[in-house]
Amino acid sequence: MTIGVGGSNVQDELKSMQLLSENIENITEEEYSARIQKATVLMQKHNVDAIFFSCSTNLRYFINLNIYPSERLHGAAINKTGDIVYIVPSFEKEKTKAMITFPGKIFTWEEDENPAKMVMNSFTFLGITRGTIAIDENTPFFIFDALNAANNGHRLINAQAITKACREIKSKKELALIQSAMDIALEVQRRTAKILYPGITTVEVQNFVTLAHKRLGSKTPPAFNIVLFGSATAYPHGVPYSQTLQEGDIVLVDMGATVGGYYSDITRTYVFGEPTQRHREIWQLERMTQDAVFDAAQVGVTCQTLDDTARSCLTKAGFGPGYKTPGLPHRTGHGLGLDIHEHPYIVKGNKDKLSTGMCFSNEPMICIYNEFGVRLEDHIYMTESGPKWFTKPAHSIDDPFGQ
Repeated sequence: MTIGVGGSNVQDELKSMQLLSENIENITEEEYSARIQKATVLMQKHNVDAIFFSCSTNLRYFINLNIYPSERLHGAAINKTGDIVYIVPSFEKEKTKAMITFPGKIFTWEEDENPAKMVMNSFTFLGITRGTIAIDENTPFFIFDALNAANNGHRLINAQAITKACREIKSKKELALIQSAMDIALEVQRRTAKILYPGITTVEVQNFVTLAHKRLGSKTPPAFNIVLFGSATAYPHGVPYSQTLQEGDIVLVDMGATVGGYYSDITRTYVFGEPTQRHREIWQLERMTQDAVFDAAQVGVTCQTLDDTARSCLTKAGFGPGYKTPGLPHRTGHGLGLDIHEHPYIVKGNKDKLSTGMCFSNEPMICIYNEFGVRLEDHIYMTESGPKWFTKPAHSIDDPFGQ
């Protein structure tokens, strides 16, 4: 029997859990101010007069305003000198005022008015008559379409050159929040393995994963919660039906929740019972490939180099080539932070160079359809001296958590 897999139950595991996120320091107002300042420097560099933020994580990242996106336009804009305006539905004004960290004029619109015109009025208030306006790249099309229709002479461009340059370099506080989220997720992974028994369903395991995250200190339920048994482990994002665990099944668990708004994301694959020789060979190849990607991750190396490294390892072992299966059908990794998937993306064609402060997943999954899959996913953050792990990678197929 694989060490650390099975032998316990849901009640005992939940009862013995303690908070792992008691002494967490959230992002300070000073750091938000520094983010705004960096954005203004980049605006001036790119000849941008203002940025419009929709209700995306960019709004939260820059001005600490967390508003759930809906069918109503609700957002903010910052000009190149750092002045801020807010555009909100009239009936949401008082609520928004209570949430605002950085003061600025609030433009309101009634239900029978065109909110895009209020956005244009806000640009005029900021001293911009015919300027270049960068639009949050996560803005829904219906909002962008309305802004385009109401546009009174501005040049509208994608804001990604500014937002990406800010967000993909994580501060020490951001890395600390991600680390806390990862610590919780790894403990959930360890506890999840212990509750398995023949006959448990993937839905029951997912319910435990949600409860365990909350008990250990995650502020949100897992945004994704993938539990797979047997041949379904070959499908990277799972299958739309419940499964029942049997002796000898390979198990894949992929999860991520938040601390201070910052995500974790860890995947473990192991066997319930005794691994076969085939399980061992593929698991070890996955682990070796993960190490090769880690070793290749050096400051100044391109993102695509890491993806090439993973595919080279797998191709030499007879998988692929490229994105073909059996093999690795998706990118080797992705950044994370306030979003589960964000820049930098570890994928062919991405010539962005790794820099200190970047963090990203290392998950060169091996998919063998109609048989099984193995994904070991841990995240790397870049330092001046090279790559560091947020979490210690899986120990072995016989003892995945190194107990």
